[in-house]
Amino acid sequence: TKCRLKIGKQCFTRLGPKVLEVLHAKGFEVFLDLKFHDIPNTVAKAVEAAADLGVWMVNIHASGGAKMISAAADVCSKFSNPPHLIAVTVLTSMGDADMLDLGVSKSAEQQVNNLGRLAIENGADGLVCSALELNSLRKTLGKKPLLVTPGIRLATDKTHDQNRVQTPELALKEGADYLVVGRAITESASPRETLDKWCDLCQKV
Repeated sequence: TKCRLKIGKQCFTRLGPKVLEVLHAKGFEVFLDLKFHDIPNTVAKAVEAAADLGVWMVNIHASGGAKMISAAADVCSKFSNPPHLIAVTVLTSMGDADMLDLGVSKSAEQQVNNLGRLAIENGADGLVCSALELNSLRKTLGKKPLLVTPGIRLATDKTHDQNRVQTPELALKEGADYLVVGRAITESASPRETLDKWCDLCQKV
């Protein structure tokens, strides 16, 4: 397969765990993108359930705090082949003005770095961030954490409801490990041809 697949809230709510069985049977590794954010015990149990389902990657919200992140990481460590535990920092649909609405005096980039450091220090394997923060995160956290970047668009693509976007070439050059590409492929006239185009583009970087 040329890609891994991300299953989010809409698909999982409608189809449930069965969709993971179907995709695994077809040979796909799955990123379960449900962004768990709750009290530590609840998130730990949810992450454990995801690991039982055999997902390749699962995410939580870093804003859930140190105890929540640590509880999720502890659960993952009990599996012989655990999923990558990735912490969401600041959603790519949000910018500096949204930080002020939330009562956060930091810029979006500063908050990403703050939450990113918190997540990695408490056991997360990596972060979900916009490509615009890749450089500063690599300087702060080094090469080890996995950095997963949504909001990836070609220069000619619509940005939709995304705020902090970047092209795949620049994202990879800045240190992204994985690119999350959704509507740019799924809403194209020929998703398979578009996927091939993206794969060829990324391989040239």
